[in-house]
Amino acid sequence: MQKLYINPLPVRIWHWTNALGFVLLIATGLQIRYLDLFQWMSFRTAVVAHNWVGFVLIANFFLWLGFHLFTDKIKVYHPEISPVKYFRASFRQMQFYGYGIFKGDPNPHHPSAYRKFNALQSMLYQIIMLLLLPLQFFTGILLWDVTRFASMVDMFGGLRVVDTVHVLLFILFSGFIIVHVYLASLGHTPSAHFKAMITGYEEVEDEPNHPNASK
Repeated sequence: MQKLYINPLPVRIWHWTNALGFVLLIATGLQIRYLDLFQWMSFRTAVVAHNWVGFVLIANFFLWLGFHLFTDKIKVYHPEISPVKYFRASFRQMQFYGYGIFKGDPNPHHPSAYRKFNALQSMLYQIIMLLLLPLQFFTGILLWDVTRFASMVDMFGGLRVVDTVHVLLFILFSGFIIVHVYLASLGHTPSAHFKAMITGYEEVEDEPNHPNASK
């Protein structure tokens, strides 16, 4: 077993800020939308907390974006350029998640400092970070002050459309967090990936013949 420094400190800070922020957004969002079902806090408190946490996460997103754009860590999100290699790697990963893991098969992906995501993750995280997350922030800002952004709300189909998109993305991100936690527990120990996001060091099995073993 060897340790690879895969998660730099800025990434770890961003990750845990994001994780805590999204949990708070989900909790306050449920309180705002389903006031009759949940009584965790007052409606006013939920709205204020939801807005402030949202702005913190928007700032956090731009810190993440700046860090990856102005360092070579952007390579982490680069997908495989060859379509054939990409789909082969994706298919192997789906086989592993689908049934290989239950038979004790080794994970086909071998992480390194610049290839910490498998083929499925690299594409999924690009969609989430560069499309869905900005869209969620954008709709949230429009809903934050509907009067100020009335013309823009109308441009995108009205309040009902903007609100529906925001809620659908909320459901998607809620599901993503559950799946994310589950997949994070699939390391060589249930806590291995969680520890890696605290210490920065990922523990990987020694594979001398693998190209990533020396990285």
